[in-house]
Amino acid sequence: MQSQSSVFHADEAFIINGPLIVELKFRKLFVPLSALIQTFFLQMMKFAWDSYKQYAFGKNELRPLTKNGHIGNMFGGLRGATVVDALDTLYIMELEEEFQEAKKWVEKSFDLNVNGEASLFEVNIRYIGGLLAAYYLTGEEVFKSKALELGEKLLPAFNTPTGIPRGVINLGSGMSWSWGWASAGSSILAEFGTLHLEFLHLTELSGNPVFAEKVMNIRKVLNRVEKPQGLYPNFLSPVTGNWVQHHVSIGGLGDSFYEYLIKSWLMSDKKDSEAKKMYDDALEAIEKHLVRRSAGGLTYIAEWRGGILDHKMGHLACFSGGMIALGAEHASEERKQHYMDLAAEITNTCHESYARSDTKLGPEAFRFDTGTEAMATRLSERYYILRPEVVESYMYMWRLTHDLKYRQWGWEVVKALEKHCRVEAGFSGIRDVYTTVPTHDNMQQSFFLAETLKYLYLLFCEDDVLSLDDWVFNTEAHPLPVNHTNFKTKASVQ
Repeated sequence: MQSQSSVFHADEAFIINGPLIVELKFRKLFVPLSALIQTFFLQMMKFAWDSYKQYAFGKNELRPLTKNGHIGNMFGGLRGATVVDALDTLYIMELEEEFQEAKKWVEKSFDLNVNGEASLFEVNIRYIGGLLAAYYLTGEEVFKSKALELGEKLLPAFNTPTGIPRGVINLGSGMSWSWGWASAGSSILAEFGTLHLEFLHLTELSGNPVFAEKVMNIRKVLNRVEKPQGLYPNFLSPVTGNWVQHHVSIGGLGDSFYEYLIKSWLMSDKKDSEAKKMYDDALEAIEKHLVRRSAGGLTYIAEWRGGILDHKMGHLACFSGGMIALGAEHASEERKQHYMDLAAEITNTCHESYARSDTKLGPEAFRFDTGTEAMATRLSERYYILRPEVVESYMYMWRLTHDLKYRQWGWEVVKALEKHCRVEAGFSGIRDVYTTVPTHDNMQQSFFLAETLKYLYLLFCEDDVLSLDDWVFNTEAHPLPVNHTNFKTKASVQ
């Protein structure tokens, strides 16, 4: 990087580098600056990692204000969520020393003999996804063996009358149960529907068909049950296999189920036609019943409660712009442009939720009612916890269109993160995006290193860095290889 307050000129773009914020002036060309920008992301990642290492190493997440670690109760006694979540990001960014620190911790200190209640979903996407990605990128056997051992510990959750897993499992005893807040002991669509990618790889690596059988059975149950208006409600009984209530959301509780349908097809090298049909049918129903346009011209995806629309969109739902664009690449010719346009409109709406806040970061949820558009109207929805979904869509939209605005928008997020979320010992979420002197929430989420920083970095990389032709990202941004018969990962050629 240039020294403080220096000016860097490159073709028709230049930057001014201050102590924390790098200001970009975009004109016609951006590519000549990409290497310099990547260096900046490396510094952000190194700062986040070094802070975690100094104050919370081995704990699940860093509390950057109080400079200590957080364990939480999502992971059943497992430790090091940030270590495992960060492995592939460190490797991709070529932060070799930091990657070796993380690998050594997994080898020496990552204990799977724990006894506590864990979220099946979170352990799968963060730990198993992170370990699988690290194995495929490096070929290091320790990551494979830990992933397989942990996968075995999740299998008892599927011991239900339907084979639909319950959401919580004790990793020691194998006892499982549903979340206390879930309607009538139901399982959650986004949880049992977000196992497919990882479990197919567990079968591939172990030779044990049980992992694939478990997730293929979930498909059978979903195909058997009637879908209201073609939609998938968020709550399903693991006992009866019937929907518990008709709440449909592309945000929390539903989101990654849809993502894993199109990605299952892509990961199969476009052979899993069942997944593609389920995705196409679901998207058609979503567009018909949930996609709406506001009076101000913003396209959004509402939530559906038994036929009544709730005109709100969660930050979690902002992944859908990228998902729809990814699917559009493989739609029929007459629908391809339509879906690319829809993806661009949704991504623009999510950008507006950032642009309309004082911090230029987006709220947890934003609404389209009472004259308000793309803004939070409730105090409980004004926070930002370093979430990645908006920059995730920017990355996909950039890769698939090369429209420069997505890099511009990504840079706006970087500036806002540096200004409002960077603290002395890491990055912290904020409690209100609508004040320029926000209160910090004292949490550096593991997904900030796994997803937010990775997607921002990839947004400014060449397209062949984790090419979308060869890799799919799980819902925690951990890259898993497409099953090309002629595609070799490092692991397969060791």
